[in-house]
Amino acid sequence: MGQLDGKAALVTGGSRGIGAAIARGLAREGANVAITYARAEDRAKAVAGELTAMGVRALAVPAEAGDVDALREAVRQAATAFGGLDILVNNAGVAPYGPFEDVTVEELDRTMAIHARAAFVLSQAAVSVMRPGGRIVSIGSSLVERVPYPGWTLYAMSKAALVGLTKGLARDLGPRGITVNLVHPGSTDTEMNPADGPDAEEERRYTALGRYCAPEDIAATVVHLAGEGGRNITGASLVVDAGAVA
Repeated sequence: MGQLDGKAALVTGGSRGIGAAIARGLAREGANVAITYARAEDRAKAVAGELTAMGVRALAVPAEAGDVDALREAVRQAATAFGGLDILVNNAGVAPYGPFEDVTVEELDRTMAIHARAAFVLSQAAVSVMRPGGRIVSIGSSLVERVPYPGWTLYAMSKAALVGLTKGLARDLGPRGITVNLVHPGSTDTEMNPADGPDAEEERRYTALGRYCAPEDIAATVVHLAGEGGRNITGASLVVDAGAVA
């Protein structure tokens, strides 16, 4: 028996990396899990197949994080398939990098839409079908706490918006017993930032432990927040970064 038996979860950007690890972690604890994907349909369906093999129900829903209607439809489909919703994980993201002077207004708008607006829209849609005692967890970045090198202004700003969303929603939803939290990963071994990439050694030097995180490290914290151990944690930002901001 898992601590999340019978719970219903929606994880955005669940076809790879941190999102896929979170989906697996929730399913391992007994939750039925819907994941969204933007383009990688085959990979999303493969992840859903893994979850089904764990003995839970799973659903892969196409939804571009910048498409408001698609995000609302993903919530609707998950709630319909599972008879409601208990857990929302706002994970889908992009990683814009480059000189501040070169950032276009179009890139600014797209990044803010994917990171901040999507989390707001999804949370708003989810609470209409979320049962008492529900959980909302957003995935931020340790760059919100410390930006050790240039080129990440847009990314850090867009992720920082999730701090305000988390604190405000924690107050708004507290009377319903719904907790709202934010997890800040540091350098994590994914396709976006592989542990054997060209900048990996420099990134390791910024950590206290001298290593990258694995996607499963981030997932473990999300699963804890989604379970009974997270019932009195809300409005919080938890950093999982091997000590990069220590």
